[in-house]
Parts: sequence; structure tokens; C-alpha cells
Amino acid sequence: MNVSPSDSRPRRRCVLHADMDAFYASVEQRDHPELRGRPIVVGGAGPRGVVAAASYEAREFGVHSAMPSVEAKRLCRDLVFVSGDMKRYAAVSRRIFEIFRTFSPLVEGLSLDEAFLDLTGSERLLGSAREVGEHLRREVRETTELPISVGIGPIKMVAKIASGAAKPDGLVEVEPEEVRSFLDPLSVRKVWGVGPVAGERLDAFGYRTIGDLARADPDTLRSQLGDWGLSIGCLARGEDLREVEPHREAVSLSEENTFERDVSDRVILEATILTHAEAVARRLRRQGLLARTVVLKWRLGRRTKEGPEGYPARSRQLTLGEPTDDGEVVFQVARSLLADALTEPVRLVGVGVCGLVDAEGRASQLSLFDVATDTKSIQASPRKRNLNRALDRLADRFGDDVVRRASQGEARHATLSGQWKKGSRDTHGPDPDSD
Repeated sequence: MNVSPSDSRPRRRCVLHADMDAFYASVEQRDHPELRGRPIVVGGAGPRGVVAAASYEAREFGVHSAMPSVEAKRLCRDLVFVSGDMKRYAAVSRRIFEIFRTFSPLVEGLSLDEAFLDLTGSERLLGSAREVGEHLRREVRETTELPISVGIGPIKMVAKIASGAAKPDGLVEVEPEEVRSFLDPLSVRKVWGVGPVAGERLDAFGYRTIGDLARADPDTLRSQLGDWGLSIGCLARGEDLREVEPHREAVSLSEENTFERDVSDRVILEATILTHAEAVARRLRRQGLLARTVVLKWRLGRRTKEGPEGYPARSRQLTLGEPTDDGEVVFQVARSLLADALTEPVRLVGVGVCGLVDAEGRASQLSLFDVATDTKSIQASPRKRNLNRALDRLADRFGDDVVRRASQGEARHATLSGQWKKGSRDTHGPDPDSD
């Protein structure tokens, strides 16, 4: 087949980022007309509650997600708290993603309410990117009666920032030649991978805007920040080769909860850690994964500064000799990490795993000895793995809490979104893994 010079030219990449506006809160206002126009928060109203979502009426008072509910109440006296319904939100999410897939086969979901769509080369079939974006917004609005914002750009980061600029209920498109003028004035903390600590470090070097970073000499960035400096410098210039990944795999799994009161009792902490370890292991098995590393996370009860990050977070991790999907193994490791880590009361504790690998093909390589005291080599026996499979079948049929150890504790999730995670199952609602 002969290919003309015009056919051989690389196609200009086009990425769309679709993000529902105040998703949980918008669903509540849609389904409960008496809440429309009022400042509402989806989340816990208790002393340790956390804001999972805030309506735009609440945001006008400075209320935002991840904020402690106590602080949100101080900002807005008329704030209405709604406990939320993750099963309902997941059902709406599935319908939204069905709409997304009618516009592109390449859809990378980031959460229940946002996704990247690859529109590269779709102009002849669907029209311009802006036309596609407006069509998508209409479809979502007509089908769900919910608002959605869309950002369009040549790379994923630009598209995501553009959707944020489009909120609420709008569309912003950034053409390739407009990337620098769009990014340059923005805070350097808008760059992917730049959090509060990294932001302070960049500020110390004089990089306050994305433009400052984009104009920096690569050799200077390398000397100041290493290879990471070169990477964020490329992002600041709008250079990124990452593609939309429709089948992006999880890189970690975790469960955590906030206590109603600060806890220092080891019995309560270990019971909670066991509950989280079993939940994480169950999710590993449902996804056919094994984990190489166990992570223990906790947040201190004392407050060191204002804001949602005012309670110091700590974590420790340990890598196993063999990857695992057994809750007892995860618990034993997490408990060993707790043994010499806790020095004062905590408000939050969590257990996570990372270094995930496909379980298929690994079973024959696993150690065949029972749980041992050496946490670097502990592994579940074949008998225990058979027991886990039997318990999983019961949980699939009757719900995750049908069988519990006597020593397990009750663990309320730290945020509403923590109630619905990949690999979780609840027979009373729709299956969240069907997407």
C-alpha cells in the first residue's frame, strides 16, 4: 500500500477530560428538590467527619472536599449534611461512562465521576473536539440531569487543568499553540506531581509559576531537583508522551478509617488493622493480584497547623520475600510495623499494599510454609488459601461482612468514597466492577 506524505505525518493528539461538577452533591440536589440552591455537604456530620463533596453553594463559603466537617460548620452555619449513598452514585457513574464510551473506545476512568477520553483522529467521524465536547455535555445533561465540565488539550495534564478552569458546567479547549500561554501564569502547584512539600521546595528555588519552571534551563533543573526536575520541566512546557490508558491497572490498594476519638489502645488499633488487612486482601483476590509490599499509615491526634492537613500523617512499609493476597499475612506485617511506630494517640489508621503483580502464574512459585515469625518471608499455606477462596464465595453471595473474625473491629471509612472501592462487593447494590 502506498502512503502519501500527508498520510505519514503523525496525528496531532487530542485528549478530553470530563469531570462531573460536585458529583455526589449534585446527585443529592437532583434527587431531593428541597436541597437545590442550598449549601450542602455529603459526608459525616460528627466531630471526626470529613467532607466528601460540597455543593457550589457551600463552596462559596470556602467549604471543600477533604475538609474536616467541624471546620466546614464553622465556615457556614446553614450547611446541610447528607450521609450519601455510594450505591446510587455508582449506578449513575456507570451510566455516565456508557455515554463516554459512545464518543471514544479509549476511556481512562480516574474515579466515579471523571475520565480521560482520547479523541485523536476522530474529527472526520465525530467533528471537531469542541463539537464532541459540547455533544458529550448535552448527552450527560439530558440523560442524568447533572452538570459536567470538559477540558480539551494536546496532553492529559492540560486537559485536566482546562476542565477545572471550565467549572462549573462549562468547556475550555486549549489548542497546541496556546499551551504555553495557558499554563505559564498558573501556580507551579498545578503541575502533576507537585504537592505542598514539593511546591515549597520549588518556591525556594524561585519557581512560583508554571512559566518559571518552563523557562528554566534543563541542566539547572537537574542539578537542583534531579531527574524529577527534568520531568516536571517537560510537563510545564506541555510535553508529555503519556497516553490515555483504558485498562490502567491499580498500583496500590488501601483501607483506612478515622476514629470518633483519638486512640492509643493497642487492642483497638490491632483489631482495626486486622479489619483493614482482610478487606485489602479480599480486594486483591477478587482482582487476581498479589502484593509485594505492605504499608501502615496513621495520622496523629494532635493538630500542628490549620487546614485539612493539620494532623501529621506517618507511614511505614515492608517488602515481603514473596507476594501475597492473604489477610493474615498482611495483618501480621502491618502489626509488626505498628509495634515500634506508635508513640502517641492517633485519629486515623490505614493499611495498604503496593508492588502489585498478577496472581496467575505465580501460585506455583509461592512458598508452601505456614505463617512464620519472619515478616519478610511469611506466606499463607495451601490450606489457608483454600479457606480464603471459600470465604470469598460467601462474601460474594451475602456481602463482605457476612464472616468476620471475633477479634476484628468496626472501622468507619475516613471518607465517603472509601465505601466503594475496586474489588469491594455488596450484594444489595450494583456491582462497581462492571465498568
